[in-house]
Amino acid sequence: MIYLNNGATSWPKPECVSNAVKRSLDELPCSAHRSGFEEEENYNCKDLLAQLLKIDNPNNIVYGSNATFGLNLAIQGFEFKKGDKVLTTAAEHNSVLRPLYYLQKKNIIEYEIMDVNEEGRIDPNLWEEKIKEINPRMVIFTHASNVTGAVNDAERLSAIAKKYKCVVLLDASQSLGLIDVFPEQWDIDMVAFTGHKYLLGPQGTGGLYVSPKIKLNPILQGGTGIYSDEDIMPEEMPLRLEAGTPNDNSFKGLEAALTWSFVNPINKDKINYLVNKIKKELKKMNINVIDVSGKTTPAISFTIDGYSVNEVGEILQMSFDIICRSGLHCAPLIHKCLGTSPSGTIRISLSRFTTEEEVDYFINSIRDIING
Repeated sequence: MIYLNNGATSWPKPECVSNAVKRSLDELPCSAHRSGFEEEENYNCKDLLAQLLKIDNPNNIVYGSNATFGLNLAIQGFEFKKGDKVLTTAAEHNSVLRPLYYLQKKNIIEYEIMDVNEEGRIDPNLWEEKIKEINPRMVIFTHASNVTGAVNDAERLSAIAKKYKCVVLLDASQSLGLIDVFPEQWDIDMVAFTGHKYLLGPQGTGGLYVSPKIKLNPILQGGTGIYSDEDIMPEEMPLRLEAGTPNDNSFKGLEAALTWSFVNPINKDKINYLVNKIKKELKKMNINVIDVSGKTTPAISFTIDGYSVNEVGEILQMSFDIICRSGLHCAPLIHKCLGTSPSGTIRISLSRFTTEEEVDYFINSIRDIING
């Protein structure tokens, strides 16, 4: 089997990840404050995340089950006032669009969506024009499109938004672990992330970086292990936003993945070479490739004339043992900008472990499909 769906969940993981999860499951569960044991809280995973994000205080990172949790916490936990506006883009995942729709339906906010270009990227000039036009309280944008791989200039887009006093929320689901994400350097207020994609951790890990300048309300209320005699969630971060028993076992796996990644940095040149090779060979076959210029993640979207995207995905899996993804990729609005609505695209997404032999097999499999 050849796995080319790393934009959904990365595979394989370094062996140390599963070993760390198993070791954590086998050990006595005695998280600080929750078991009665006197034990200093272990923030090693947060220390590593803080190092990766280049932030000063690991306690500004809130653990959650995934980026969806982080985005919902940032959007629904923010104290909007009635009439506040939010600006977002057509490239966003449903994890952004649906919480915004929910708040608008409850008459808490109004939100507007600006188009992206034919590569799936935000035009900074149009971004500034739209911000000036609607005066949003918050702006939300993805660092990298999960459909086309186009990477946005997060630092520049944030600087524009800050010029107009906007709160900035960045979705780094497709970027963290691949490219730099530096919220404090870039003056970004909140960054949602997931652990199971390019950070190489287990599913069930992720969360939200929250700037000390931002105070969110909890969207979950419950136990924190300390301050149990209080009626409300404590003010102390990150406990204020981390109700309930944490997913310690999976975060031990993420900790192992981060430790491994620091010692084994990604070979970006190799990945870029493989991505460019695929695009070049697909275009030789007159396949409709969404060709993205500039900085990209290793995601490639395409369609084949005469075939539905679901048909191609099924053929690749059933006949060639290649795992990819077809459809809208939970980002339905971007396809109007790309000209791939309503069916979407076939998407492949490589990892640091993808080999040139696997790439050649994929290219030959596509050639076999179009040649009948």
